[in-house]
Amino acid sequence: MKNNIKYALIGVITGFVNGLFGSGGGTVLVPCMEKFLKTIPQKAHASAIAVILPLSVISAVLYIGKLDVDIKSLLYVSCGGIIGGFIGAKLLGKISSKYLHIVFGLCMLAGAIRMIW
Repeated sequence: MKNNIKYALIGVITGFVNGLFGSGGGTVLVPCMEKFLKTIPQKAHASAIAVILPLSVISAVLYIGKLDVDIKSLLYVSCGGIIGGFIGAKLLGKISSKYLHIVFGLCMLAGAIRMIW
């Protein structure tokens, strides 16, 4: 029962961050899965993508219904995202955990700096 609460709490936090900021898999779910659920990095990243799909679909439906979404940009970026996601998924199993942590950390740091400036 204690583990179920831990899983649910991580899910609620991830869903909240995803709905509010448009991200959650990388920023919240991956570190939580590694630290609290003891998931290996590659599995945490892959699982986060699978978890984020339904969260993103729900958020997208709500946003499209209530906000002015640029459909043209959405389609173009989605096409690029599909290609990038395919390449990233193929590379994930070939990257060591150490290198994955370094790249992930640098991406998070670059994103944080970009958000500040």
